[in-house]
Amino acid sequence: MKTFSAKPQEIERKWYLIDAENVVLGRLAAEVSKILRGKHKAIFTPHIDTGDHVVIINADKVKITGKKATNKVYYKHTGHPGGIKETTAAKILEGKNPTKVIELAVSRMFARRRFSLKNDQLSKLRIYTGAEHPHTAQSPQVLDLAKKNPKNKRTENKA
Repeated sequence: MKTFSAKPQEIERKWYLIDAENVVLGRLAAEVSKILRGKHKAIFTPHIDTGDHVVIINADKVKITGKKATNKVYYKHTGHPGGIKETTAAKILEGKNPTKVIELAVSRMFARRRFSLKNDQLSKLRIYTGAEHPHTAQSPQVLDLAKKNPKNKRTENKA
């Protein structure tokens, strides 16, 4: 029996809609990265982009468990000497771009290699803060992460 290798012409891409309200950030990021990578499909091939499109709504209502909201620090560097900047997850969620927390969590679950499909796979991720999205024409399939596992959803913060 020969090993199956998917070809780009054979890939059918689906659209998934995920509501991130009260969903734990890490569990959401793990599931989304699996879908973007295509690992949920039987035709998964590591060197071919077999992933699907994902639309996340209510990104500003995602839950961060424990003390990670205040203790998790994100760093960026301006490129100038002494130009390191830091911010916490809570500040990002309260700021003008709360989708950045989900974007960073998903992107850091991909391989960090020189020749990876990371950018192509991340381009199929769309994140919105409200409940509306402009992708209704694609008729995305609703994926309810909160019902998959009771640990995926948190109603209150146990800080």
